[in-house]
Amino acid sequence: MPRQIRLNAFMMNCVGHLAPGQWTAPGDQSVSYLNTRYWVDLAQTLEAGLFDGLFLGDVTGLYDVYGGSPDAALRTAAQTPMNDPVPLIPLMAHATQHLGFGVTVSVAYEAPYLLARRFTTLDHLSQGRVAWNVVTSYLQSGARSLGQNELRAHDERYDRADEFLEVCYKLWEGSWEDAALQRDASRGIYADPARIHSVEHKGRYFDSEGIFQCEPSPQRTPLLFQAGGSARGTRFAARHAECIFLGAPTRNGLRSSARAIRSALSEAGREPDSALLFAMLTVIVDETAERAQARYAAYRERASDEGALALLSGWTGIDLSRYRPDDTLSYVDTDAGQSALASFSKLDPEREWTVRDAVEFVSIGGRGAVVVGDAAQVADELQALVEETGIDGFNLTWVESPRTFHDIVQYLVPELQRRGVYKQHYAEGTLREKLLGQGARLQAPHIGASFRRG
Repeated sequence: MPRQIRLNAFMMNCVGHLAPGQWTAPGDQSVSYLNTRYWVDLAQTLEAGLFDGLFLGDVTGLYDVYGGSPDAALRTAAQTPMNDPVPLIPLMAHATQHLGFGVTVSVAYEAPYLLARRFTTLDHLSQGRVAWNVVTSYLQSGARSLGQNELRAHDERYDRADEFLEVCYKLWEGSWEDAALQRDASRGIYADPARIHSVEHKGRYFDSEGIFQCEPSPQRTPLLFQAGGSARGTRFAARHAECIFLGAPTRNGLRSSARAIRSALSEAGREPDSALLFAMLTVIVDETAERAQARYAAYRERASDEGALALLSGWTGIDLSRYRPDDTLSYVDTDAGQSALASFSKLDPEREWTVRDAVEFVSIGGRGAVVVGDAAQVADELQALVEETGIDGFNLTWVESPRTFHDIVQYLVPELQRRGVYKQHYAEGTLREKLLGQGARLQAPHIGASFRRG
């Protein structure tokens, strides 16, 4: 039986996400990101295509590494300007019934209690359809904007994130027992104080004491995503993540990443397949292969190398203005996002990447591959990637908004369904139930389940 393929849409609350320069196309509507109708229409399109979720990325700070200035990012709208993605979720959840919503929130600039409260609220308002992509931040400009002189060292950020999650688990899973909620109007008792417990945490980075003020949401702990590609990030993902986001430009690199994650899950005492793996991918599909290739050629003409350089410099922490286009990318440890540089210089040792190669690649789709063709050709490639690398699905980026997703729903989804590798309808329940086929809440041996009371 062929492996089932899962699809998420991958966006940010901005003009230019992973295809700088494309906002200038006559039909592109990404400049409407300030309009509520834009997001509602998008969510309804994705639900019509039975997408599992809309994965909302986010970043704090400007991309100012390239040339030591944010000018390139500002000129090309490379993930700048960008708004907070969290308020979009209740808006789109109200307009849909099944679509999940994953949102990126960094632990670098938040208090665990306040973030836990925000996600509990989102989980209630979405009827259990929210996921949290846990990140530690990588831009020095973001640290400075939040009053910090500089980012913490890379691995220490993950040490702090481990403790951050521990506090959240105590709040979500350990403060209120299931039986605490009474809602007994005849006796005038809403909750039983004997079954509600004070959280007491005193650690290296955080102190928290008191009762969590929110009643438990459908999932309690939101479905947990993570995207760390470094050795320390992989250990963090193996400990906490239920879905893991991979970005690799080649099939060999993707296979290597998937194997490393599965191995890390085993080492963490979890089943190797206990987390779903989603690869970044850009799909350009049309009624015919010729039309798809023509659109891809037009996108290549419009792509902004300057915007791609701004993004890649920010992701790696390396000012690429100091290098020639033919210089080879070499893997070095930085305090920025180590996974970005590893994607091009370490995961697939059979390929040597120059700065020019990486910029051309990043200019459409970021760190994921691009697949172009008619529905049958694209479906062939998606099936091959799933079968040959062991991933479970894709976080699909966009080039032209909203056309990229309209075309996927119109052309690709029916072809995948015809092949029996894509669902015909949504499963019932929360996002965790829909994706993992288990209960609404964390299940042992996940570390978060160990904090549950009662």
